[in-house]
Amino acid sequence: MLMSSSGRPAMLFYQPNGFRVLSPGSHVICAVSGAEVPLEALRYWSVERQEAYASADLATNRLLSRA
Repeated sequence: MLMSSSGRPAMLFYQPNGFRVLSPGSHVICAVSGAEVPLEALRYWSVERQEAYASADLATNRLLSRA
């Protein structure tokens, strides 16, 4: 990772079995909680909504919501 991307959120394209980095960074922001999720810890996201989640519980809650 480049030093200039340290501390910045990454921009990702979420796919069914992974993600592609569009803009480098050290983390993404959880769409539900607003928490920073380090890329190496990112396990939950929505391909349809193109957003990341900090935990399985948050991903499930978002999936069940209409918003």
